[in-house]
Amino acid sequence: MLSLFDDYPIHQTPDPVLTPATTDPTVYERYWFNGYARAGDLYLGIGIGRYPHLGILDGAVSILRDGVQRSYHVSGRAPGEPTDVSVGPLRLEITEPMRSCRVIVDDNETDFACDLTFEGRTANVEEPRHTLTHGSRRIMDTTRFAQLGRWSGWVRDAGGELAIDPTEVLGTKDRSWGFRPVGGRDPRGAPPVSRDGGIFFLWAPLHFDDLGSHFQLFEDRHGRPLYQVGAHLPVYDTAAQLPGVEDPGAVHMRNLTHQVTFKPDNRMITAASLTMTSIPDGVEHRIDLEVLFTFLMKGIGYNHPEWAHGLWKGELAMATESWRLDEVDETAYDTQHVQHVVRATMGDRVGIGVLEQNIMGPHQPSGLTGFLDPAS
Repeated sequence: MLSLFDDYPIHQTPDPVLTPATTDPTVYERYWFNGYARAGDLYLGIGIGRYPHLGILDGAVSILRDGVQRSYHVSGRAPGEPTDVSVGPLRLEITEPMRSCRVIVDDNETDFACDLTFEGRTANVEEPRHTLTHGSRRIMDTTRFAQLGRWSGWVRDAGGELAIDPTEVLGTKDRSWGFRPVGGRDPRGAPPVSRDGGIFFLWAPLHFDDLGSHFQLFEDRHGRPLYQVGAHLPVYDTAAQLPGVEDPGAVHMRNLTHQVTFKPDNRMITAASLTMTSIPDGVEHRIDLEVLFTFLMKGIGYNHPEWAHGLWKGELAMATESWRLDEVDETAYDTQHVQHVVRATMGDRVGIGVLEQNIMGPHQPSGLTGFLDPAS
């Protein structure tokens, strides 16, 4: 089947663009965003995914303010045209590729609506290709890139309408594609022998007045780095000033390390120190992070028991839900994947950003054993 993209010289295989190169049923294309106020009192999360072999497009928008996280979920049949990134009242418009885009939820049967524009404050940074195996089977093979930016527009939910000021609300765009576990385990396969493999993932996109910082680390149970990427990125007043898709002025990093402090009764991080060494001058940069509050990634579908990614819920389904932060069980499986809004200090610089953690299973350097046991 042909699509509008087929008129561009972008093909990677002899097939039309609509035909994925892999037959893996979990192949996906995903847009993901966060936003947070400089004052450290607001978080906004957005996720939109298209699953070509499953025929599904789903998305969620979640906002956390005044101690309450409220989420809007929607799922339905994916449009046949890949340039149409919409499902029900939710749609994403790419205003200018690699520079700005717009996320809209039109008025609908729920109490949630929004009109939000993301504009790049930095150029994009490519993250390394990620692969992960479970036994003999490769269960993940993805590529990602990230961009730091600012938000404008408005959001309306049960907490009222909120104007989003681009001078105050910063954030990140994360774009990924490939295949990864979505929609639950294939029922035809043998169940896992154990869950000892685990995952230790940290991601910290951070905003300072004069630069952006990017840190991503993926380790195995022994603390050996599987993937790591870091950079310091020049910042610009407008997306029109960005020098291109990537920035020749970016300073790339190596030797990423971390020290994290956990709560005594669970795996939630309360503080962290990140270090990375700039290439080629060999200077080590240390960033200290103080957790202000925590956003549940299940609010945009991650590990959600009902609104997980890539689940067929009919031609169109939508719902809203909410949580009070002070009532969340931080030891539950569906609350382990989180983003902490953090105050960041690097030398004389003080900024704002997030530290994402997805830590399950053992991690020897952190004293973690079992699947969800707290640090010893």
